[in-house]
This record gives sequence, C-alpha cells and structure tokens, in this order.
Amino acid sequence: MAEEVINSLENMKLTEEEEETITITEEAKLPEIESCILSLIGKFLTCKPFNKRAAMATMRRVWGMQTGLQIIEVGTNLFQFKFQTDFDLNRVLKGGPWCFDNQLLMLKRWRKGMTASNVKLECASLWIQIWGAPFDMISPQVATEVGSRLGTVEDVERRRRQDIQNFFMRVRVAMPISNPLRRGGYIADSDGVRTWVKFKYERLPIFCHYYGLLGHDLRHCASYFAVAKNGGQIEYQYGDWLKVAGGRLRSPPRTDVVEEEMGAWKAENLGDDCSQYDNQAENQGIEPNIQMMSSEKKDLEDVEDNSVSIEAEDK
Repeated sequence: MAEEVINSLENMKLTEEEEETITITEEAKLPEIESCILSLIGKFLTCKPFNKRAAMATMRRVWGMQTGLQIIEVGTNLFQFKFQTDFDLNRVLKGGPWCFDNQLLMLKRWRKGMTASNVKLECASLWIQIWGAPFDMISPQVATEVGSRLGTVEDVERRRRQDIQNFFMRVRVAMPISNPLRRGGYIADSDGVRTWVKFKYERLPIFCHYYGLLGHDLRHCASYFAVAKNGGQIEYQYGDWLKVAGGRLRSPPRTDVVEEEMGAWKAENLGDDCSQYDNQAENQGIEPNIQMMSSEKKDLEDVEDNSVSIEAEDK
C-alpha cells in the first residue's frame, strides 16, 4: 500500500494549490496525541478473511477489558487499541503472543507520525525455550546471546536460587516474520566444542509445516499443493514438535489424504496476499527436501507449559 502511494505521487503532476504545504499546529494535534499516547497498533497475521467483530470481542475478553478499551479500525486488517492506563497497555504488550482463531495478533506501540500506510508490523514476539545446552551454559546471559541471533531480545527468564528444575532457558524474542522458524542452532564454548540446542516455541500460532513461515498453514500454501499436485515427494522440515508440549497438534496430512486436502484447498479463496509467503521462502533459499521429520515427534524431556493459546469461540 505504501509503495503504491509513493509511486502514484512520483507520477502525479501537482497543481500550484496542491504543492502548498498545510502546517498543522501543535494545539490542533494535542487532543489526538493525548488520545494516541496510550495505544497499540495491531494487525492479524493471516491471509484469509476473519470475523472482525468476533476477533475484537475475543481480545476484550482475554485481556479482561470489557470496558476501558477502545478499538478502532484504522485500515485494512489494521486496528488501534486505546487504553486508559499505561499498566493495562504494557500488560497486554508483554503478555502475548495473543491469537484469534490461532492467527497471531502483531502489536506495536503507537509512535508519532504513524499512518495506515507507513506503519510496519514485521516481527512476532514469542517466548522460546532453549533445550539441550551444557549445564555450565544454562544462564540468562547465554539465553540472551542465543536469542539475539533470532531477532530482538525483549525479555529473558531469570531463575530463582530455590528453583529445583532447570530443564531449559527461556527468552522472549521479536522475530522477523519474513524468516522461517529456527529449529535450533549450535553453541560453542571457548574451546570450540559445539553443542546443538533445540528451540521450542510457547503458544505458537499457525505456521507452515512446509516452509516454516508464520501466518499460514498447509491448506493455504500454494507451493505445497503445487508439489502435491505434481506427485512430488513431500518431506516436512517443520512440525508440531516445535511447539511446547500441551498445544493442539496440527500434523501434516498423510500422503493418502493429499487429494482430499487439495479438494478442500481449491474450495477456498487463497487471495493475492498468500503469494508473499512463497516468495519469502524462496528468497531465504529454503530447501524443504532435506530429511523427513515427523510433526508428531515429541521429546521425552518436554514439559507442559502453563500458558495456553487463546482461540476464538465465536467465528
């Protein structure tokens, strides 16, 4: 949208009156600035239609704010959430991720000069568990270092001395949605000894088991169905084993139900926006045909996270 506006202005020949700049005084802006200071801008990471009324009702309910919250639609799938207190705003901002129908709500604090065309919501804030590190590397400092390779570190869990369990490290990271989910990575000590650590995501919303991108599932992945239609071998590099145990499983379909899935897929309207996910995956140079990994795989050491994903009851 923003690029279209810029391109149209570049090609437009303005009249003398249109060239005039209208300066807005601070007094004229003051009431709206005061109204916007305690607000978040958000959009749902989805490529399919959704019930906006049900979505807003769900957000009010899960945030415990039937009153004291104003929700304004300011663009296509773009909303402004106005709070009455800074406490409530930060409680919502730091309490995520929040989902409606398993579709992630991306949030950003309002900043002066934001418009519907220039606001950028390009990151998803998720709590990540880091499993398998050597005992002498399980620390908030190591978690921060690992998290910084995934995106912008927003928070890190600090263990209390009296804790009797220490299976993993936890770090909250704002991850670029244009990148596939990281399944793990190598960490090394000063001697160069490398150890593979696994990543697990808490309250992980819908993601593609074929490319590992957030925002769509297999049913809305054009590349996946193109391979299936041509009879190619489908090997999943991503699956529900990336979720912290306790979430609802969304395993890839067996090969004997591909035709049934394709029928359901054709019945739905993918929309133009879905093509962006395939382009993102291609730009990342992802090769999905490396090694089959079952999405039903679970590790014995997994523990169930106390937090649960919020999903819509009304659609």
